This record gives sequence, C-alpha cells and structure tokens, in this order.
Amino acid sequence: MESTRIALVTGGTSGIGKAVALGLAEAGWAVTICGRRADLVAEMSRSHGIDGVVCDVTDPNSVENLFALIRSRYGRLDLAFNNAGRFAPARPFGDIDVSVWREMMDTNLNGAFYVAREAFRLMRKQSPQGGRIINNGSISAYVPRPQAASYTTSKHAITGLTKAISLDGRAYNIACGQIDIGNAATDMTSQMNSGSLQANGTMMPEPTFDVAHVVDAVRYMAALPLSANVQFMTVMATNMPYIGRG
Repeated sequence: MESTRIALVTGGTSGIGKAVALGLAEAGWAVTICGRRADLVAEMSRSHGIDGVVCDVTDPNSVENLFALIRSRYGRLDLAFNNAGRFAPARPFGDIDVSVWREMMDTNLNGAFYVAREAFRLMRKQSPQGGRIINNGSISAYVPRPQAASYTTSKHAITGLTKAISLDGRAYNIACGQIDIGNAATDMTSQMNSGSLQANGTMMPEPTFDVAHVVDAVRYMAALPLSANVQFMTVMATNMPYIGRG
C-alpha cells in the first residue's frame, strides 16, 4: 500500500494557496498550511481539518520552526508549494519607496528562499531521499505590468531560484518546477473586473479564470514521479493581455 504523501503549502489561508491545499487534501495528501494570521490558520483547521502552523516566511527562524514541526509530525516532506507572496501598490518606478521594495523582496523572494532551503535540507536528508518543490511564479516572472517594478523583479528572481534549485537538486532526487499563473479568480484579483492599468496608460477590465484549473495543474505537477518534472507551466485566462503585452 502506498504511504501517505506529505505536502506543505505556504500562504495557505486564502486565494490560490487555500484552493491548492484543499485540492491536495482531496487527492489524498496529508497537507500542512502556514500563514501569518493565527485566526485564518485556525479556521482552516476547524473548517477543513487541515493542519496549520502560524509562520511568517520573511523570518528565517519562523520558517525553521515550521520545518521542525513538520519533521516531528511526519518525519519527511514530499512536496513544498512555495506560494506565499504579496502585491505592492502601483507606483511609477521613480516613486517606489525603499521600504516597499524591501517588503516585497522579503516576502516574495527571501521568504521563498527560506522555505525552499529548509525543504531542500529535509528532502536531502530523509529516507527515501528526494521530493518536489513547486514555486509560484507569475506572468510577471516574464513580462512586467506597468508601475510594478518591485513585484516584477521579485518574480523574475523566482525563475532564477527555480532553475538553481532544479540544478542543485539533481544529486538528491529533488525536483523543482514553477507554475506561472495569470489572472486566476481570487479575492486578490477581484479588482481586475473593474479595470487594471495597461501599458498604454488606459484602464481596462481583464478576464480571469477559475482557480480550480490552478489546482488541477499543481496536482498534476505534484503527482509526477521524481524522474519527471514540469520545469515551467503557465496557466492563464485565455484572453488576458499577456501575449503581446505592451
């Protein structure tokens, strides 16, 4: 009988993270989610029976404590969905506050590094060795939105992080891929229905798509044997202004 697979979803209390956590649990994974807000973490446990840990991914000590709990609870980790992230208010490049820039890098890049590093260490040490890390990139990992330099830079950096982990992971049976998501319908993208700033300076409503398709994509990536890997996958609303943006 196949043993239960163990998964971690960061930023798992809302949006894409919550949807993916529930989808993995439905597929038979033992899922742990983490988030900064204790009330939302508790609600996931109470309403959906999913283990939750309060963790601030911008704090490497908090991330270390998260993985210590995973090791003590399960002894291993088969999948880390590195999903925690945030947006910044739209600002022309010359008007971006240094504090905002640092906050974006702390969450979107440094936080992803801290989580991936701890996942890598656990997967390298455990027996049987190996596991999978999936980083949540973005359409902005390839093409910027106007007035979003800090977010764009953090997401371009995720692509480099993914490639580096994928390369270094070969020796330890650790696969690393990236899912780049464009306009999945969540609370975070609800404002797109009223209009988003375009490269020509106009405001235009943008189409979205059901987040269930993101769940399906992550579940597919996660279900592959470690001898196969989706290096990069883009899932987006068909008519969103990405191809030809700008």
